[in-house]
Amino acid sequence: MHAAGWDERVRPVSPGHLEPLAAALDRLPASPARILDIGTGTGAAAIEVATRYPAAEVVGIDLSAQMVAQAKARAAESASVRFFVADIADFEDKRGFDLIMMLNMPPFFDKVAALLRPGGFVASASSYGSRTPFFTPAGLLEHGFGQRGLHTVATGQAGPGTYYLARRP
Repeated sequence: MHAAGWDERVRPVSPGHLEPLAAALDRLPASPARILDIGTGTGAAAIEVATRYPAAEVVGIDLSAQMVAQAKARAAESASVRFFVADIADFEDKRGFDLIMMLNMPPFFDKVAALLRPGGFVASASSYGSRTPFFTPAGLLEHGFGQRGLHTVATGQAGPGTYYLARRP
C-alpha cells in the first residue's frame, strides 16, 4: 500500500467510511477492554474506538511500515492506542482481545477465533458494501465464523456500507 496520499484518497476519517463499523459497535452490550484493529492503515478506526472506549487498550496492526508510522503520528497524544507493523498470519498475543475489528479487510477466520477471548466480539465492516475491495458477504462471514464456534449477533447496512458482528461464547 502507498501511504503517501492514502488519507486524501480513501478519506478514512469521513463519517461514511466509519459508519458501518460504528453501527456494529453500537450493538456491543459492554465496553471492550482490549481491542485489535487488523489492517489499521493510518489508524482512523483504531483512534475512533480509543475515543469511544477511553478505558480500552487498542492495538492496531498493518503490514505497511509507512502506514503504521502515519498512524503513530496521528495518535501521538493517545496513550491507549499502540500501532505495530505485523502480519495477522503470524501475529501472536497471549492475552487475547475482547473486540477484533476488520474494516475493509478479508476475513481471517482462524486467527481471529484464536485471538478472541471468551465472550469477545468480531466486527467486520465494509465501508461501501459490495463495492468495497475485499467485500465478504454476511452469509460467508456467518458460515466461516460459525465453523469456528462464533455466533452471529447482527448484520446490516449503515450508510453506504455493511457490517457483521459475531460473538465467541
